[in-house]
Amino acid sequence: MTELNDLPLRDELRGKSPYGAPQLDVPVRLNTNENPYPLPEALVERIAERVTEAARQLNRYPDRDAVELRTELARYLTRSTGHPLGHEQVWAANGSNEVLQQLLQAFGGPGRTAIGFEPSYSMHGLIARGTGTGWISGPRNADFTIDTEAAVRAIGEHRPHVVFVCSPNNPTGTAVDEATVLALYEAAQAARPEQGALVVVDEAYGEFSHRPSLLPLLAGRPTLVVSRTMSKAFGAAGLRLGYLAAAAAVVDAVQLVRLPYHLSAVTQATALAALEHTDTLLGYVEQLKAERDRLVAELRALGCEVTDSDANFIQFGRFEGEGGAHAMWEALLAHGVLVRDNGVPGWLRVTAGTPKENDAFLDAVRAASKELKEKSER
Repeated sequence: MTELNDLPLRDELRGKSPYGAPQLDVPVRLNTNENPYPLPEALVERIAERVTEAARQLNRYPDRDAVELRTELARYLTRSTGHPLGHEQVWAANGSNEVLQQLLQAFGGPGRTAIGFEPSYSMHGLIARGTGTGWISGPRNADFTIDTEAAVRAIGEHRPHVVFVCSPNNPTGTAVDEATVLALYEAAQAARPEQGALVVVDEAYGEFSHRPSLLPLLAGRPTLVVSRTMSKAFGAAGLRLGYLAAAAAVVDAVQLVRLPYHLSAVTQATALAALEHTDTLLGYVEQLKAERDRLVAELRALGCEVTDSDANFIQFGRFEGEGGAHAMWEALLAHGVLVRDNGVPGWLRVTAGTPKENDAFLDAVRAASKELKEKSER
């Protein structure tokens, strides 16, 4: 039987594992940062109407440039951030991961490098390797914020072609302040004065933040990009729709590498229907923000250390001793609650769920903590 390593695989992919979280059938699943609220019935009906309309034209290719969808996304960003955008400054693809992949296909690749500040979203490094882009792991402080001075030095030393800044950061939940992003942007341009370097602010969880979006920083910065997704705030993880905002020239660049007709007519129709119900969907976001803040307070009251969170998830710990975080992960799973073990030593990550799910999680933490303590004292 042929094994993976028997194939003529690229060297940088050997020994790597696919991205993914456990998909287990348990009563409470809080491990993948999904929005726990199903789409409202009125939106489901509107999706059915729009998809039915699209189905009548499925013998034809979809709008290759998704102009109507990009126009509505630009309107949403303009209204929610106060920074005016036109459709020519917005691009959409199958999830924000495809957006990031297209950016690296256009601005990274063999002989070029990208830097991110870890721990952060692991797909940044995985997509870099997948596109043949060299990956550099930059520093963070002990509290998981970006050490601005150290990051600026790293950019000056390595001269990357692409810089990733995740805000709010996954898996830690920490937001990045405007001054840090500006410092990293200036450092990236100074490191590559001939044409500059692309700086990508990944705002997949931006709608959940206590802070305003960094999107207004696009003004006057032609190589700054802000990426977003409809998977989280819009409760549409199954839709697979991500998008970016940037200078129109950046949008032109990613169209050089995008596959023909990459967004199906059904995807475009569904996303347009969701955008019609923005206010309702963002109402769920407000509920989740309140639940997230409640979880932070209650976990701290239970004696857990919790990283300040601007996302719809929380990093909590620290779990020392035999097995550390993974022992707690297993103990919570035994109580029917699935959280994420991201491999950050001593820490776990939990998604904010419904009030009922969050209560079940907190009960599981209490029970698991007691069990692990008793086990350690034996």
